[in-house]
Amino acid sequence: MALNSKFVQQYGYDLLLGSIAAFYLFMAPYTKVEESFNVQAMHDILYHGLHIEKYDHLEFPGVVPRTFIGALLVSILASPFVLVASLLQLPKLISLYAVRFVLGGIILSTLRFFRIQIRKSFGSQVEAFFVLLTALQFHLLFYCTRPLPNILAFGLVNLAYGCWFKKSYYAALNYLVFATLMFRCDILLLAAPLGLELLLTRSVSLPKAILSCTAAAMFCIGLTVIVDSFLWRKLLWPEFEVFWFNSVLNRSSEWGTHSFHWYFTSALPRSLLAAYPLFVLGALFDRRALFYVVPALSFVLIYSKLPHKELRFIISSFPIFNFSAAVAATRIYNNRRKSVWKFLYVGMLALFLISLGCTLMIFMASYENYPSGHALEALHKMAGQLENNSKEVWVHIDTFSAINGVSRFCENPEPWRYSKEEDIPLEEFQQRNFTYLLSEHALISGYRCLFSIKGFSGARLHVGFPPISLVKHPKVYVHGNSKSKDIMHRSWPGC
Repeated sequence: MALNSKFVQQYGYDLLLGSIAAFYLFMAPYTKVEESFNVQAMHDILYHGLHIEKYDHLEFPGVVPRTFIGALLVSILASPFVLVASLLQLPKLISLYAVRFVLGGIILSTLRFFRIQIRKSFGSQVEAFFVLLTALQFHLLFYCTRPLPNILAFGLVNLAYGCWFKKSYYAALNYLVFATLMFRCDILLLAAPLGLELLLTRSVSLPKAILSCTAAAMFCIGLTVIVDSFLWRKLLWPEFEVFWFNSVLNRSSEWGTHSFHWYFTSALPRSLLAAYPLFVLGALFDRRALFYVVPALSFVLIYSKLPHKELRFIISSFPIFNFSAAVAATRIYNNRRKSVWKFLYVGMLALFLISLGCTLMIFMASYENYPSGHALEALHKMAGQLENNSKEVWVHIDTFSAINGVSRFCENPEPWRYSKEEDIPLEEFQQRNFTYLLSEHALISGYRCLFSIKGFSGARLHVGFPPISLVKHPKVYVHGNSKSKDIMHRSWPGC
């Protein structure tokens, strides 16, 4: 009994956060376009090994090259699970669960390191509220298993935060250098204000900081250039090309822009929920918290000047804001019996309940946001085993489907074969010998629409409970070749 109590005391918070992250993973296993490079790279490393000519990135390189370092690390750690799944002849989709589970384990381990430093510096109550606030939010735990460059950098940033709280300042700067030069060049916008604050407070000396960061940078650049040049088959430093594309050429704006205040009026309120107003109070209640909040807030403020904005770009700031919110929550909880504080305590509890409701709604919307993954899975189940196993089954996946849930991990073994050929005119499909099509178009000549999969289209307010309902419309249509008697004679749900 004492052993169980000690285990829960030591790992209980990790089990809570890990269980929520695992739930999100199993309920929404598919990936989107932002994750496509790393998820395809993990597939190719695991299934093609040194046969680089078979790698997906050579045929579909994407807008800018990305590093293989993160995918390589996750694949190595996941390889025993994938090997067992292959020996048991389990579907490839199990391997997608494995790599995402390993990635989530890595990220939550780094978050644990940061959390332990919070406890040592600010006490167990602040740690408890930090975990509670994190659990009540959706985005951090949902994204922590997703193979995004932002998440790979996020792990290193968590280690930097832990070292920062631990007063290992040079190690903190080195982790930020690694994250910047390997995974996300925009972490420089966090490293700069943090480094400046450490210099102004004389926590580090400028010569020693330069020497330490230069050594870290040389090692990091050498590692990524060697590994990525080999796998991309040309001399390459991927993150420098990303920096040149996004910052120098400002090409990222082609993917949409938002106003300067968007992070503060949309992204942070949606992601932090109850922690959003509380983190401001935390910085006011405890001047020590302000020391940590200023660099994170500066990071978001500087990033706001770039016109192209996405929530995942600033996810590295969330742990610091949650920490500051936990400081405020602890102060309110400990003073809850005093007159004015009673109202703050009731308001805080109301915020917690609102956060839980918002998280459930966002999760329901996200579950419906991978229609092509669900479509391909349904096709595999409905089509079943062909009467003639030697006959090839060709599935064409259009661009919309490829970026909304389909990856190499979703594919079945032979006789199934898959095509992601782009820019095929709709009228040309009837001349091609595809067996099935996954398409965003409802009507295609020469093919019969077999069924469709709905996806999230928006939310609608109404009277009743819950006051918000999701709006879903058909997003992906699965078509069968009209020339195939086998397809025409089968019973399908219809569009």
